[in-house]
Amino acid sequence: MEQRAVVLYVRKRSLRCWRARRLFARRGYRVEVVEMTNGAAARPTLKQLGQSAYRETVPYVFVDHRPVGGFGTIKALDYSGDLERLVRGEI
Repeated sequence: MEQRAVVLYVRKRSLRCWRARRLFARRGYRVEVVEMTNGAAARPTLKQLGQSAYRETVPYVFVDHRPVGGFGTIKALDYSGDLERLVRGEI
């Protein structure tokens, strides 16, 4: 299956991040995982990557450099079948 680039921003010790990783793994998607830490000044913040200023929570997913959303959004997209189409580039 051909897929778009998927980047997942996570933090260690986060249940929602673990669930997001597991969802992508179960679907068989290749995902680049970027761990966000408080002391990582060299890494870009989610604000710099295009996420709105009022929401800087993880996990956060970008598909083909487009901000998609957090775990709730990904879970809803998966349930509706739109996650598959999004990752394949049909949406």
